[in-house]
Amino acid sequence: WLVSCKMRLLKGRLMKTSKALVFDVKRFAVHDGYGLRTTVFFKGCPLRCKWCQNPEGLSSQRRPIYFENSCIHCQRCVEFSKKNQIKYENNRPYFNLQYEGTFDNLVKACPGNAIRYDSEAYDIKQLMEKIKEDRVFFRDDGGVTFSGGEPLMQGEFLYEILKACQEEKIHTAIETTMYGSLELIKKILPYLDLIYIDLKVFDEKRHMELTNVSSKMIKQHIEYILESEYRNKVIIRTPLIPTMTATDHNIKSIANFLVNIYPEVKYELLNYNPLAFAKYELVDLEYEVDKQLKMFDKEQMEHFHQLVYQTGLKNLIIE
Repeated sequence: WLVSCKMRLLKGRLMKTSKALVFDVKRFAVHDGYGLRTTVFFKGCPLRCKWCQNPEGLSSQRRPIYFENSCIHCQRCVEFSKKNQIKYENNRPYFNLQYEGTFDNLVKACPGNAIRYDSEAYDIKQLMEKIKEDRVFFRDDGGVTFSGGEPLMQGEFLYEILKACQEEKIHTAIETTMYGSLELIKKILPYLDLIYIDLKVFDEKRHMELTNVSSKMIKQHIEYILESEYRNKVIIRTPLIPTMTATDHNIKSIANFLVNIYPEVKYELLNYNPLAFAKYELVDLEYEVDKQLKMFDKEQMEHFHQLVYQTGLKNLIIE
């Protein structure tokens, strides 16, 4: 019943427009799949992981962002603002995100480019043109990776852009939590060459505490894919967050879950990235991980790797 309710809510939040909101297009990426890649970051995510690496991708709405280092404090934003659009305090503007209109007037008025939108809207043709600009670099298994946010949140657009990439014979990859409808997942699987799936926390209650959603549907979808003809395209990943996901119990639980479905599945443990907190001020969010925490050293990573090997999983990816 809970999963059913969540799915109805999720379907209501899916963006069904002919355009997609993209908060970044990263060229020459080397960590988002094989070869040199162009990574497209879609806005919108149903999860709220306390350690999120891309907080600018959480909201499915386009919003303005203030860049303090670019501000010349001329207050033209105040001069050109509309009623209830901003509040100017502490020598900077604060945006009223409940304002129903656009913020185009503020973006255009700012001479220092300190006020910018957090994303751009692309239609299929525009995004394909952007992707094909890098096509010369896609040899040796390179291609395009769709990330986020959660790409499944803009599912119909994702389906169409994947089809367009396949028609152009461009290698396609996705980075996903698999928190979406199984109907959509079945629809896009034939158009994917590489599938990264994050399984962050195995325990249901703990997953809810750390991500604000249930893990039940994620695990069901992983089981479906690992029992399908697409299973050898999959790489399961667990981000190692100190005190949260990086516990012996969590890693062993995930590895045991996977080995009982498909012992040959590729699995990767991602070392903690302590730099994400710098983005949080831009989107007026609080980073909920201790800023003093560090990446795991070689010895600690080896300990985690041995936990996985002990379960019988055979294809552990080690960078």
